[in-house]
Amino acid sequence: MDSLYFLIPIAMLFVALAVKLFFWAVNNGQYDDLDTEGRRILFEDDARDQSAADGDGER
Repeated sequence: MDSLYFLIPIAMLFVALAVKLFFWAVNNGQYDDLDTEGRRILFEDDARDQSAADGDGER
């Protein structure tokens, strides 16, 4: 029972820290554009192939 007096405040500090970090990430724009990175990873090769076909590729 005595350990709960120690563990509950520590758990509350961890929750408060997690909430603070979440709001910091939201305010700094970490969640503004969720689709671009996923598309960039999936279709990155297509963009290179298209630029090479247009003559803009690396030599």
